[in-house]
Amino acid sequence: MTINLTEYPLLANIDTPDDLRKLEKNQLTQASEELRRYLLNSVSKSSGHFASGLGTIELTVALHYVYNTPFDHLIWDVGHQAYPHKILTGRRDQLHTIRQKDGLHPFPWREESEYDVLSVGHSSTSISAALGMAVAAEQEAKNRKVIAVIGDGAMTAGMAFEALNHAGDINKDMLVILNDNEMSISENVGALNNHLAKLLSGSIYTGIREGSKRILKNIPPIKELASRAEEHLKGMVVPSTFFEELGFNYIGPIDGHDVNGLVDTIANMRNLKGPQLLHIATKKGKGYQQAEQDPIKYHAVPKFDHTETSLPKSAPSLPTYSAIFGDWLCKAAEQDSKLAAITPAMREGSGMVQFSQRFPAQYFDVAIAEQHAVTFAAGLAIGGRKPVVAIYSSFLQRGYDQLIHDVAIQNLPVLFAIDRAGIVGADGPTHQGSFDLSFMRCIPNLTIMVPSDERECQLMLNTGYQLNTPAAVRYPRGCGNGAELPAINETIEIGKANTIRVIDDITAPHTKVAILNFGTTLSQAKIAAENINATLVDMRFVKPLDQDIINTLSASHDCIVTVEDNAIAGGAGSGVNEFILSQGMAKKVLNIGLPDSFIKHGTQAEIHQELGLDSKGIIQKVEQFIK
Repeated sequence: MTINLTEYPLLANIDTPDDLRKLEKNQLTQASEELRRYLLNSVSKSSGHFASGLGTIELTVALHYVYNTPFDHLIWDVGHQAYPHKILTGRRDQLHTIRQKDGLHPFPWREESEYDVLSVGHSSTSISAALGMAVAAEQEAKNRKVIAVIGDGAMTAGMAFEALNHAGDINKDMLVILNDNEMSISENVGALNNHLAKLLSGSIYTGIREGSKRILKNIPPIKELASRAEEHLKGMVVPSTFFEELGFNYIGPIDGHDVNGLVDTIANMRNLKGPQLLHIATKKGKGYQQAEQDPIKYHAVPKFDHTETSLPKSAPSLPTYSAIFGDWLCKAAEQDSKLAAITPAMREGSGMVQFSQRFPAQYFDVAIAEQHAVTFAAGLAIGGRKPVVAIYSSFLQRGYDQLIHDVAIQNLPVLFAIDRAGIVGADGPTHQGSFDLSFMRCIPNLTIMVPSDERECQLMLNTGYQLNTPAAVRYPRGCGNGAELPAINETIEIGKANTIRVIDDITAPHTKVAILNFGTTLSQAKIAAENINATLVDMRFVKPLDQDIINTLSASHDCIVTVEDNAIAGGAGSGVNEFILSQGMAKKVLNIGLPDSFIKHGTQAEIHQELGLDSKGIIQKVEQFIK
């Protein structure tokens, strides 16, 4: 895909931030406008994260204009908003490949560019990393600056506050920019705050403040009075002194779409000593009306015609597993008022919109706080409620201690509905749900179920919800196959597998193979089993395993093959290996799953094919193994 750069006379000549810094300050508004139009034009043709980047255009231009990147360290939290950063740092002409196999990474990625200081994807890591870099920069003594950009959503995580608390305590030079896209600033308030920010970040005010503190340092009562007077004065004209209580010099809020105002304020703050916090107000989706009006819908977009008034309607398809879960959640809540559904800021992604509207008293969005979500569920369970934690596989990693310490050890009835398990596709290594079976399988008291279709998914949710112990149901991103859904009270026997296919002639003189499938790879495993005349079992449970069927198949088959969309290391297949060895059986076992590496981005189908998790790959692996 090519974009005519003659429409972008300034941007066409910006291959690196050094080129941006050659512009006159009065050209930055035009440069920002061109950058916004380029982003709109490119992403509408290629798909990708959208509204967040539109909201950070002016901030990105100002930061690269003021700071000497990449020598100065610029850290983006999460990274949805970093597309403009990629455009300005040598990746403009490759932006159309973003999130595609072998294309640009969806988030800032260290291996991709020297301007990407921290590889990101999960929320709220920026301030911690920036503080570490600030400590290193001080020891390096080369006057390297460190800047972290974090959104108001990411600031809801406990990790961000842990970092703020530590930064204020050790008093290192760093700038945290709070990008607040929920706050609206009227013209008058915006103008006042922009003017005030320039004053409070300027050398005159800073000199007076620091000079006064030196003069008064030996007179504690007067110093304390002066300090309180300053705090109260600023408290009257700025939104909060909260960050100053943590040890930060707080400036703002200012208009995050005034590029010249941003440059002035950031340039003033560049050489201030100690931890600084600049609060800016932006509008997610800025410059594209539809995205401004519905930033959630336009957070990530398919290819679309940006001259139209709405995104294209996708063709009718089968419901996603997230929707299947949401449907079950509503049906379960109709039956049980004790149900409590918890999400760490993923209402839409986890299929909980309808539930949140129908059962608001039973719905809890705890913000981006996975650790809190799990322990909050433990507290609800102790109080007699029936908590269901809806959480992405890669986000449950952040609540692992709480899963063990607060739920499993106490054997509490908390059901984990684990979405986005296995390969998720375009979001890459930070979001692949590669490890949940491995990190959960070793936890006592936890029942782990892996549905092969949407009927099985709801059966397992029913079963897990009715257990009086911890349970987990993990399911993938994407759609089911149209299976009929069960009744809300229908359950399955714990630890009982389901035989799908038996070898046509068990006495045939060839290697007898039994495939043990875990999860939604069943459809591909079934094709493979039919092609190589293998027995096929849908195992359903990773913990407890159906030991009887493993014993039976081991006695009657020459080779056992396990298939799962999870890391082979420590995964479901490893559980089968351990059991076979514990029984003293000398049996050939082939484990098929995800390799011991971080899986790059691409579509689910592309990655499954590349890793040999499609039917063709399974057949090839089995045939090679039995030879």
